[in-house]
Amino acid sequence: MTYWIVVGSEENMRIAESRGFDMFGFKSTRRKEVAKMQPGDKLIFYLTKIMKFGGLAEVTSEYFEDHDPVFKSVKPKEDYPWRVSIKSEIVLTPDQYLDVRELGPQMKYTKKWPAEHWRLAFQGNLHQIPEEDYEWLTGLMREASGVKA
Repeated sequence: MTYWIVVGSEENMRIAESRGFDMFGFKSTRRKEVAKMQPGDKLIFYLTKIMKFGGLAEVTSEYFEDHDPVFKSVKPKEDYPWRVSIKSEIVLTPDQYLDVRELGPQMKYTKKWPAEHWRLAFQGNLHQIPEEDYEWLTGLMREASGVKA
């Protein structure tokens, strides 16, 4: 099992939610990473601009290509074509979001960068993280949402 941070907009996470979290799409530049995803992998949604963690989902399929317009991008012609089927596990409301500015510096994953530059860990669309970071963040999300383990 692999644990992933999905870096994207709150709008795209909410688009996935409005579809019942049936699938999620990744940028055209991320085929190599998405091709590694397998059913059972876990996704944590990191919401750009507001710097919050917004939810968790599980991958339920291998990746596939689909160019149907679903997700929004500021880049013209970016249609997030590399997709996986997913199911939601925890979806936080905006008042429950977890602040990355408080949590990011404590993550094992961010220790790869100098302390003053930990934010670089969240540049780009998709990152593998250690299981211990995933478990820690899952616990915090369960607590924030009231979802029992």
